[in-house]
Amino acid sequence: MQSTKFQRQSSFRRGGVIPTAICLSKATISVGVLSMSVHAAEVGALYQLACLMLGGMLTVLSIRMISVASIETKKWSFEDVCEELFHPVMSIFTGFMNACVCLGSAAGYLIVCGQVFVVIFQADNATRNLFVVLVGIFVCCPMALARHVGFMRHLAALSVGALILLVIVVAWYMGDRGIDESVTTENFLLGPGGATFITYMNSINNMIFAYNNQFNVPQLTGELTPEPSRNGMTKVALLSTSISFLLYASVSILGVLAFGVAENQKDSLILDLMPVRKEIHVLISLIAVMFSVLTCFQFHIYPVRQFLAYLVRKARGRSSDDEKTDVVYFGRSLTRWYDIFCALGSVCLVVLIAVVITSLRAMLDFIGAFGAAYISFMVPPMWIIALRRKDEKNFSWFSREILFSVSFLALGLFLFVFGTYSAILPILGL
Repeated sequence: MQSTKFQRQSSFRRGGVIPTAICLSKATISVGVLSMSVHAAEVGALYQLACLMLGGMLTVLSIRMISVASIETKKWSFEDVCEELFHPVMSIFTGFMNACVCLGSAAGYLIVCGQVFVVIFQADNATRNLFVVLVGIFVCCPMALARHVGFMRHLAALSVGALILLVIVVAWYMGDRGIDESVTTENFLLGPGGATFITYMNSINNMIFAYNNQFNVPQLTGELTPEPSRNGMTKVALLSTSISFLLYASVSILGVLAFGVAENQKDSLILDLMPVRKEIHVLISLIAVMFSVLTCFQFHIYPVRQFLAYLVRKARGRSSDDEKTDVVYFGRSLTRWYDIFCALGSVCLVVLIAVVITSLRAMLDFIGAFGAAYISFMVPPMWIIALRRKDEKNFSWFSREILFSVSFLALGLFLFVFGTYSAILPILGL
């Protein structure tokens, strides 16, 4: 009996493949799922599903590259790997980009919480802002102090279930009210027409952000048990990406059928469900969404903490090997004093962003193009090339691995430049 109990507990231990995959999928599935049907309504289900499949495959490859670099350098953050392979300046730039992505994502979660609060209570903008600030102080600040990403595995599993509940509610809405009258077979599959190059690029930006979980990969790679391995992280990548694809595809299809195409879609599914907010199962699903996005908060704050802690460490002339020497007691765990400062400072910055920016869709498009393309599709191939160049005798630019890495880097550069351009135009009103 005790042996069986131990096996059941250890199967979901911190660092196991399944809980790590759930944590990584939870870092992926959150705000992006709420606006997925908006893009599908503009470009059509076929293009959206093709983008999702392509994004999923690229994400698996990207995660594998990051895990290879982390394992071979034995470094577990973007900043430390970049310093090992390049230069501290590269570490600071990459850490800054990674922090921008995570700050924007975390702000998106608070924006969603504000939307849920408005939908449920019909609150005005001032009350919404007060609610966001209170959530940031009393919920996000304590969660941001956690030392390990893997400790969130149980909450991550529950929050994935919360988003599945949202998908079920959207399916109920379609079954109860029927397919929206604006939907035809042609515009469902191909879009309503009139979509421009900018529209299609923004859809790709949304796909990039939707799968963006690479910011947690070095840390989760280091937490794998019994030891970090390429095969283990490949399994994690395949499992987490498959979960994400199934949810995104379901929302893309059901959201368009339930709420229509083009301008019939609102900024997010939360606003689409406003007419039926008094239904008890809809209310429960909205509260579940709030729980889900707040659970995601820790996954995005941790990389920001790592970056700020890296800057403090460099300013003090310390290396990554000295990380565990300066600690103070905080509750039951040992936490570096500047980790506490960095965590709380990150949350305050996120709250400020969430209060100032209320347009969720514009934020997702811009962050997905600007930062996620760099972190997900440019940094990993550069790491692989730098690793292989260390072996000067056997290095060749024409080997399959290097040619693939260069092609991957070229794709990332395209998404970074043109994606940012297309995403910023709507924000500027052009």
